[in-house]
Amino acid sequence: MLLLGTQQVNAQGHLEIGGCDAVELARQFGTPLYVVDEAAVRENCRAYRAAFDACYPRNRIYYASKAFLTCAMAGLIAQEGLFLDVASLGELYVARHAGFPPDRIALHGNNKSWQELDAAFEHRIGHIIVDNFLELEMLGVLARNRKETMEVLVRATPGVDPQTHHLIRTGQADTKFGFNIADGSAMEAVRRVLTTPGLRFRGIHCHIGSQLLDADTHREAALVMVELMQKIHAETGALVEELNIGGGLGVRYLPEHQPPDFRAFAGAVARPLRKALDDAGLPYPILSQEPGRSLVGEAGVTLYTVGAIKTVPITEPPGTRTYVAVDGGLSDNPRPQMYQAVYSCVLANRANQPADRIYTIAGKHCETDILIRDTMLPEMHTGDVLAVQTTGAYNQAMASNYNRFLRPAVVFVMNGRADLVVSRETLDDLVRHEILPDRLRPLQSA
Repeated sequence: MLLLGTQQVNAQGHLEIGGCDAVELARQFGTPLYVVDEAAVRENCRAYRAAFDACYPRNRIYYASKAFLTCAMAGLIAQEGLFLDVASLGELYVARHAGFPPDRIALHGNNKSWQELDAAFEHRIGHIIVDNFLELEMLGVLARNRKETMEVLVRATPGVDPQTHHLIRTGQADTKFGFNIADGSAMEAVRRVLTTPGLRFRGIHCHIGSQLLDADTHREAALVMVELMQKIHAETGALVEELNIGGGLGVRYLPEHQPPDFRAFAGAVARPLRKALDDAGLPYPILSQEPGRSLVGEAGVTLYTVGAIKTVPITEPPGTRTYVAVDGGLSDNPRPQMYQAVYSCVLANRANQPADRIYTIAGKHCETDILIRDTMLPEMHTGDVLAVQTTGAYNQAMASNYNRFLRPAVVFVMNGRADLVVSRETLDDLVRHEILPDRLRPLQSA
């Protein structure tokens, strides 16, 4: 059984998270329910910062808000002293609505709109990570019209291909993100920033991919970026003040997933980076990163209520499969369908009993939405509460209303206290923005 963060089995045999009984959370707030272990998130933020502070002199940690962003999460990240990476007008709006300091916000995106870029100026955010030449042109016009200056990083594609699912790789040459280094696009982008009035060249950025279980590709990408820093200095005289190597460190979805701990990861990246900078005779830039999943992934749990249970014949041994249907699925966790993502789970109301039976956990959508295939659990009954682990990243953020399901509530738990931070959607919310023209109204029966 995989227990994470503050989780434990209490005297009642129930799963406990942040000092709160998971069965009671399900009763009080309903299911499906996203539960966030606040203490675990805070500890991860502090441990990540401390790991890099110990081996590199200047650091900035940007939380990748695409992993999970609510007003409460933005407030927590601000309290922990981290910076924030946003990738849309909506994420920027949520951050500012929560009062997140604008000078600690960076804006990402491979196709930023005029409205998004204008909002970045309006809110006076820290900087923008530039992704394409059209964006550079728009930024130049905005800076001129506003008579203001915006700091920018140039996103470069280092040509490093990580070992992860093909849909979450971003550092290889064939990608929609950033400026290619090998074909000279990255250098041309730097030159344009340096010669565009109102833009201030701050540094360079790269991102390799997600759910990486070692530091190899981060280290390789960092060394490629040092070579780019040398070239920039040699050809333009400009020095890179900030080197952002993105995020992507993985988490434990299954017990056998063993990513490096933060200290090991920091050492594996920082030591060769420092040596490369020393060998190149370059001053140390601020080293920035964008962890998301690694800070919040394992701190999230989704609680479901078990409904129908059925056993069906199959051709392979053992000859049958038992499906356990829960009251959510694809709409609150699309990742198994999108990425073949795997998860582990705990029977929250009988967590102290031996897991001696094989079940397949299915959602209730009009799809073959399998959450977990062939997992070991105690004997299951209708009405049980199932806790799916490591759902803190990209679950609530990717949730939908497919089949017109209501998006679940979100609670933060810590020290025995549960705070509702996102209310469950209502049926009225489903039609709040819909308009029914008179000509399309159903005919009334006589």
